[in-house]
Amino acid sequence: MLQAPARKYRPFPPIGLTDRQWPNRVHTHPPIWMSTDLRDGNQALFEPMDVARKMRMFRTLCDIGFREIEVAFPAASQTDFDFVRELIEGGRIPPDVTIEVLTQAREHLIRRTMESLRGARRAIVHVYNATSQPFRDIVFGMTRAQVMDMAVSAVRLIRELADAQPETAWVLEYSPETFSGTELDFAKEVCDAVTAAWGATPDDKVILNLPGTVEMATPNIYADQIEWMHRHLARRDGVILSVHPHNDRGTAVAAAELAMLAGAERVEGCLFGNGERTGNVDVVTLALNLYTQGIAPGLDFSDINAVARTAEACTQLLVHPRHPYVGDLVFTAFSGSHQDAIKKGFAAQQQDAPWDVPYLPIDPADLGRGYDSVIRVNSQSGKGGVAYLLETVYGIVMPRRLQIEFSSVVQNHADRHGGEMSAADLWALFAQTYLQAGGRVGYLGHHLYECAAGQGVRLTVEVDGITHVVTGEGNGPIDAAIHALRSIGIELQVRAYEERSMGGSADGGDALACAFVEAARAGGGRECFGVGIDANIVTASIKALTNAASRVKERAQTALAGEAA
Repeated sequence: MLQAPARKYRPFPPIGLTDRQWPNRVHTHPPIWMSTDLRDGNQALFEPMDVARKMRMFRTLCDIGFREIEVAFPAASQTDFDFVRELIEGGRIPPDVTIEVLTQAREHLIRRTMESLRGARRAIVHVYNATSQPFRDIVFGMTRAQVMDMAVSAVRLIRELADAQPETAWVLEYSPETFSGTELDFAKEVCDAVTAAWGATPDDKVILNLPGTVEMATPNIYADQIEWMHRHLARRDGVILSVHPHNDRGTAVAAAELAMLAGAERVEGCLFGNGERTGNVDVVTLALNLYTQGIAPGLDFSDINAVARTAEACTQLLVHPRHPYVGDLVFTAFSGSHQDAIKKGFAAQQQDAPWDVPYLPIDPADLGRGYDSVIRVNSQSGKGGVAYLLETVYGIVMPRRLQIEFSSVVQNHADRHGGEMSAADLWALFAQTYLQAGGRVGYLGHHLYECAAGQGVRLTVEVDGITHVVTGEGNGPIDAAIHALRSIGIELQVRAYEERSMGGSADGGDALACAFVEAARAGGGRECFGVGIDANIVTASIKALTNAASRVKERAQTALAGEAA
């Protein structure tokens, strides 16, 4: 049993802010958002993003609505340096987006960092040095005066180099790293010296970022620290007060929310809280928490599934199925009492009334999520075990979101027909739903060929009873098939792709490949799964794509018919 470790861990002392104001305030507007997915989030990955994934993430962040994005630590590696240069020289930065880069307060790193930004329209240079006593005494062996001189010297050098590049609009950001463990009087002293060295004014503001580098106390203590700094900083009208809470205690979102009440104007964080060690503040959760309180967050998560799939592809980290707002299961009720309350809530909900459905703090439709998986059964309901039976009897290992979607299909079928469903019944329903050769779009055959783009395909399909032979080119068979279908008006966006073996003999000679494609209409819309099975994985993949296309087309035409009615 864990005993109270009084002699091993020291409790964090209170700030002593007896007239604190933040507890009486409410949120009225969103902060300035700064994404650090491409820097803090990237350095936290077991396998950092390559250039293609970084560029995909950058475009996604721009589309979501981030106007400040920390893109790299350019002095740390040639890869990061080159990525910054590609953004600038390749014209990749939208006119309303400002890139930010990070550097330690060391001369050679600062010079390399400023070199990476040459020619940028506008740039934030984020410089930091650790200020807390353990770092001063143990890591650096420096006095307070030496630590302050390190910060001020770095700022003066950045100002000198910035003045030599007048074509760029420069913004300084300074972080007293380990702020959460730094004596407040010293943190203020260093920050004031930095703003004085830069010459901060209301027209040339300095971003002072106060990170919870390690989350050391309860969120209210962090809020007290932020309010104390907010009230005591010199040149406050020349400062944008920023926070960067980490999640060591699991309360980064709460710490950010209270810090905003305490005077913070800007929040740094990552999608889904990715970041060093235990992660940093989860911007998605924080923004949607504001949204549920009637505050427009200024970030667009109306197609949250697309954001999640992009983040998963770029970081190779899965979003937890219980993640607030985003997880595959957060809008799913297995409990009978929960199901009953939600059903009654949907029945009572008026279209023009405030959202008030039990167990659902947000309307799933606002995030592009459907209602079809909200009420469903699990393995304890008598109709469950769907995934288990299909895997053990037929070798189909379904992705989690397909499990959720198909269980809804099973539920609807069982409600209409009654009785129990055997493994054979489940397989017949699965094949009818996801493996059909006909439907709106039916696969008839294909031929692959090499081309300048990488791969070309001549695809034969039957669409609403009419045979078409179409061609397309892309970076692989699926991309080529997408372009081929586009030529006959079938616009698809693939959200996820997986492939698995269905087993066979020990030598694998008779194994079948099973491919899963999750797709939606290009431009947005509900996702549909298609599944393909074949001895050849490419054929299985193209079958899965056409089956997904068939279901997307079917759903779109059903929706149009409903609107016409």
